[in-house]
Amino acid sequence: MAKMSVEQREAFLATVRLGLLTMLREDGGPTAVPVWFEWDGTAVRVFTGAESLKVKRLQRDPRISLLVVNNVGEPEGWVAFDGSVTIKTEGAIELAERLAERYWDMADPNYEAVLDSWRHGAANLRVLELVPEVIRTG
Repeated sequence: MAKMSVEQREAFLATVRLGLLTMLREDGGPTAVPVWFEWDGTAVRVFTGAESLKVKRLQRDPRISLLVVNNVGEPEGWVAFDGSVTIKTEGAIELAERLAERYWDMADPNYEAVLDSWRHGAANLRVLELVPEVIRTG
């Protein structure tokens, strides 16, 4: 697929999709995990636990690539954000609430219970924020 225009990229990212967050392990090898994400046109944000492996790895080396791909049955397409993450203590529960609304059916009481547990542990959540140095598309 050819590179996306900015308009195509923004429309692609407006659809609910998972991101694949790639970072470096302690031995220097890559590791990737699926994540919920938010893109506001300037920064990509992910939330995680303060003691998570993500935070530990990114404190050591903040460089990441976040890859977002087409859903099954859609035309092939992808967006990759590359750069260094900033770990923030503020705004994590608000981000978690927005992402839960985006990715879950909040009418399901099981999901509401998980979100409530996050609210009770909000002090232990972190925001991973990436203002991309490079945005690649295809």
